[in-house]
Amino acid sequence: MIFKGGTTDIGERIDGLATAVSAAEGRLPADVTDEAQAVVDRASSRLKLSADHTVVGIAGATGSGKSSTFNALTGLELSAVGVRRPTTSWATACVWGHQGARELLEWLGIPERHQTTRDSMLDTRRESNELDGVVLLDLPDHDSTEVAHHLEVDRLVVLADMLVWVLDPQKYADAAIHDRYLQPLRSHSDIMVVVLNHIDEVPEERRESMLADVRRLLDADGLPDVPVYGVSAKFGWGVDELRTEIARRVADKKTTRSRLEADLRGAAMKLEEVSGEAKPRSLSPARIEALDDALAESAGVPTIVDAVQRATRVRANRATGWPLISWVSALKPDPLKRLHLDLGSAGRELTGNARTSVPAPTAVQRARVDTEVRALADDAGAGLGAPWQESIRRASVAHIDDLGDGLDAAVGKVDLGADKLPVWAGLVRVVQWLLILAALGGLGWTVAAFVSGGLDDDSIPHVAGVALPLVLLIGGVGLGIVFALVCRILVAGTARSRAARADERLREAVSSVAHELIVVPVEAELSAYSTVRAGLSRALS
Repeated sequence: MIFKGGTTDIGERIDGLATAVSAAEGRLPADVTDEAQAVVDRASSRLKLSADHTVVGIAGATGSGKSSTFNALTGLELSAVGVRRPTTSWATACVWGHQGARELLEWLGIPERHQTTRDSMLDTRRESNELDGVVLLDLPDHDSTEVAHHLEVDRLVVLADMLVWVLDPQKYADAAIHDRYLQPLRSHSDIMVVVLNHIDEVPEERRESMLADVRRLLDADGLPDVPVYGVSAKFGWGVDELRTEIARRVADKKTTRSRLEADLRGAAMKLEEVSGEAKPRSLSPARIEALDDALAESAGVPTIVDAVQRATRVRANRATGWPLISWVSALKPDPLKRLHLDLGSAGRELTGNARTSVPAPTAVQRARVDTEVRALADDAGAGLGAPWQESIRRASVAHIDDLGDGLDAAVGKVDLGADKLPVWAGLVRVVQWLLILAALGGLGWTVAAFVSGGLDDDSIPHVAGVALPLVLLIGGVGLGIVFALVCRILVAGTARSRAARADERLREAVSSVAHELIVVPVEAELSAYSTVRAGLSRALS
């Protein structure tokens, strides 16, 4: 038999609560998640047992007549009463319909010596079968001085499908039962009945007012729908009505379902209370971008980008400048090599450095990173319950100690693209050397012609009236210098372009570290919260 209620079956609600508990573990208070997990385990176990039996627990204080009420309902003297048994030490079970009850009784933890089956050989009387399917339990006295009795009552109260609370006219207002059991079970009013026993000991004219007073106390406990019966187990007054009420609830096959629903709802509501009811959130892209900017600055990205731009200028100017003076630039330190960056695949081995030489972040930069991490966590947890806000904060700084090394390693692996000269620079270098050769050839020719005195002879070719050797000398030197000056403009543009590409790559590397060490852990908490909300929604549907 499948227990169903509302728009979803009990199994779906159990799965929903189990999902919520799993996602909430380590994030919400342990006592709340442990209690909810116990409800999941208990409900799951109950679903596997007989759905044709309803466990009815009779509970009360010492002297309330609980056991005599149990005997009156069963029609057998199964539980010792009065002076013969000052307190009930063990629960006693009476079963109507043994088929499928054995596993249920084992689950309840009722020893065989305390079990009686009405359709067994011990009871051959033919009586009404209105209680078929009932497993009636006489619980220990909840106010016993024995701790073991308290524990047994508490254990069976959460396992019973239906509870009959037996009150004594002299102690029906006792806080022990109202504060410890009735009020905390106000969400379970559908599965409870209250009995005022020993009504025969109350003067007739006071019986109605006493029952009304019990009703008032139950209303104050938040149990306005729980019926109250006046009973005298001694004389049998009200026993038939109580038996009929139990039989009616058992017959409609809703009591077990109601108990499970109430347990699941109660556990889910406690989880929801500490978790919060805000809608699931996601991280703001603007907040992530602000964090990436702070980390990029802390990792020295602006410094590296500036070094890339300057290094590109130095290297390209050296390649495209006038060869006779461009070698001087080789005496200047390379900006990237000073940072131990862009040294090639074996750079780290050659330098012996495990880290780059990018300047360490300043106090201001570190403070900015801390501020952005905190702002991201605060923004992610806005509107959520305090436990979730705390778990998000913990997640945001869980790997903060690895951040520095992670950023340095990521930056060091980025291909800055500054070690390769542009194609046009190589062509310019060839042209510059051709111009130098032309100038040197012209210089040699001019010197030889000058020495021989034939510089102005018609035997030497002229260009626009100027001797070709002089044209080669002056043209080679002049064009080389002009070419170098023009190339400086191209070099500046190339340097800016490469710096921009390096900035993009570096920020992507920084963002990947931020994503791995900060964003992903925070998103995991938000995902867990979303899972809890979805699970609770299923459990409460």
